Parts: sequence; structure tokens; C-alpha cells
Amino acid sequence: MNDPIPRAEVGGILAAADSSADDRPDLSGRDPGPQFERMFDRHVRPLHRYLARRSRDVADDLVAETFLVAWQRRQHYDPSRGSARSWLYGIATNLLRRHVRQEVRGLRATARSGDAGAAEGHEGRVADRLDAQARARGLAGALAELDPGDRDVLLLTSWAGLDSAEVAEALDIPVGTVRSRLHRVRRRLRVHAAAQEGDPS
Repeated sequence: MNDPIPRAEVGGILAAADSSADDRPDLSGRDPGPQFERMFDRHVRPLHRYLARRSRDVADDLVAETFLVAWQRRQHYDPSRGSARSWLYGIATNLLRRHVRQEVRGLRATARSGDAGAAEGHEGRVADRLDAQARARGLAGALAELDPGDRDVLLLTSWAGLDSAEVAEALDIPVGTVRSRLHRVRRRLRVHAAAQEGDPS
């Protein structure tokens, strides 16, 4: 018999998530619904924020699909191997890889975008806004050029707030690989930012 996905009230969700013992539910029992519901409540909003930053257009679908896959694979979740948080982010990242082409196209379009939007307000605010938009276009272009594995490590760290061990669990790679990728990406972004500072356009 197929169990339906448990429905959970989204209000009152804990904003913070960590890899403590209460984030390692036993989903293999006879009635995993209540545990799954607590896991959903704890992680749905941070996961949605992370996915929306990566690919706004498909974030809702990816969150739903992440929890659907987690429900379907709940018997395979092993709390001794990692937290539910890292497991869910791993599922989400794998699903997101299907949408990488769309994500990269969006980042490249942002990098090419010259549209500064409607200028309004004080002259200084307008100048600050234009500077911020130019920096965002430059960063978006740099992110689009990153290797997908490097981009995943950077965004799971910076946007999802996972630490190196959690990123390693989510992507099923060694912690040393996470740290070396993060170091390489930060170095590339610093070089890119320095080049942008030297570019008067």
C-alpha cells in the first residue's frame, strides 16, 4: 500500500536547522509520518530559500519533488551517515542538476543584462543601485562559468548555510574535496572581482 505524503502545516517552522541528534529521524519504522512531518516543518523554508536563490522559476517544484523523493526513499535514509538536513539538500542538489542548463542560461542573461530598471529617488541611491546591479551581473557571470560541482559547493555553503561536513554528506564527496573546491572557487571569484574593479565599464 502506498502511503500518501504527510501533510504538514507550514506555519511556525523553525528557521534554524542543524545536524544535531534531533535532525536524524528514524524514517524506517512502521509509522514514519509524524517524524517525516517534523522533518518537513524543520527544513521546508530554508530549503525553499536555497532553491529559490539558485533557480527561482522552479523552486516550488523542486521543493515538492525533493520531499516526494525523500518520502519515496525514506527506507534508504540512514541517520548514522548524516543529518536529514544534508540528506534533503543532497536530494535537492541532484534534482537541481537537471535544471542546470536553465540556471546557467539565467546567470548568463543576468550577466549580459544592461537593464538598470526604473531609476527613482535620490541621486546617490540611484548610483548605489546601479553599482550593485553591475556587481550582481558580474558575479552572476562568474557563477555561470563555474564547474557545476564547484558551484554546488559554493552555493550550498553560502546560500544554504551548510558547513563543509554537511556539504560533503549532501554531495557524497570527501570533506577535503569540499574544502579544496571552496578554496578554488573563492580564489577564482576574488580574481574575477579584482578584474571587475579594474574595468571602468
